Amino acid sequence: MRTALGVWRWRRNPLRRPTDLFEAWVAFAALVCVLVVAPAIGWVAGLRVDGTLQQAAHQQRQERHLVPAVVLRPAPEPAAAPGASASASADASAQRTAPHRTQIVAAWTAPDGSSHQGTVPAAEEPPRPGERFRIWTDARGRLVGQPLDPSAAVFHAGMAGLAAAICVATLVETVRRLVVRRLMHRRYIRLDRAWAAAGPDWGRAGAGS
Repeated sequence: MRTALGVWRWRRNPLRRPTDLFEAWVAFAALVCVLVVAPAIGWVAGLRVDGTLQQAAHQQRQERHLVPAVVLRPAPEPAAAPGASASASADASAQRTAPHRTQIVAAWTAPDGSSHQGTVPAAEEPPRPGERFRIWTDARGRLVGQPLDPSAAVFHAGMAGLAAAICVATLVETVRRLVVRRLMHRRYIRLDRAWAAAGPDWGRAGAGS
């Protein structure tokens, strides 16, 4: 609002310099870009990212399967390397006592009917042989991560759109500041020239008569 009033104030002001009106219009254009253009670009960017992520999530749901698995036994602890120092052994012991998901050896059947065994994180603590749980695999039984959730895709798309809008607004404000700085530099140059021309006669009686 102040920018719009500034443009109106400088339209027919007798004290107006050409750079004053130009600066006011630059500020008005920057305001329009921040309030209209930046949100529009953020909206479009968010829609494009959401479309891409939703397509990826749909493809992952088609390619990944939740299959039942059974606990066979706890996974063996990694053996310490020969000649390991006492500090390294202490670090390994601390890592074992730190809270983390226990690794187990499990067996599962892939969607294509093949049988598999492998080391996976335990679904419950402590794991017990014979317990059943479910894991995500591809069609051939290879372990994969959980498919992207559609709601998570919407959230990431919204954050991407917001980031795009903020970047555009920041770029517009940076350009506006650079333009204003350039205008101020030109004003100072003109003021120095005017003072150089009028300074020697300043305060002298009859100067300019």
